[in-house]
Amino acid sequence: MTTATQGQQTGATVWLTGLPSAGKTTIATALADQLSALGRRVEVLDGDEIRTFLSAGLGFSRADRDLNVQRIGFVAELLASHGVTVLVPVIAPYADSREAVRKRHQAAGTGYLEVHVATPVEVCSRRDVKGLYARQAAGEISGLTGVDDPYEAPEEPDLRIEAHRQGVEESAAALSALLSERGLL
Repeated sequence: MTTATQGQQTGATVWLTGLPSAGKTTIATALADQLSALGRRVEVLDGDEIRTFLSAGLGFSRADRDLNVQRIGFVAELLASHGVTVLVPVIAPYADSREAVRKRHQAAGTGYLEVHVATPVEVCSRRDVKGLYARQAAGEISGLTGVDDPYEAPEEPDLRIEAHRQGVEESAAALSALLSERGLL
């Protein structure tokens, strides 16, 4: 964990993993708003924005997905090591990629939490925030995580949120409580 000195806050990365339309970004945004209201430095590294800017040109092969996760992990650790609470709502479908990011944080002494937004694929498909499930069903796209491409759910996340069974505010509060409990707030 980054040592906080007088006037400097402790940073950490909170990686929210889960299927498309699970609620990762919605929960991250709600928590960011709460933390900002408390005067905390917070940043949301949204997967779609990262793909547009930092990882433009990457596809969805396993190698490209791994590279995308490592790039995001690098930026998250850098920000967190400077006292920012970094919320990362990114699918990151492969356990070994997520574990590499955790190890990078551990090696640097930076706080890291893995949160599984465990919304079943049936619920995600009904939500279909970006229309991905409909496009996949129509044969317009392939490689949709959790449908025709693998998603390796975390076996032992720091927190598992069943976003289909609790509201956004309750989910954000659970995350905030975990950060506090671990001394990361």
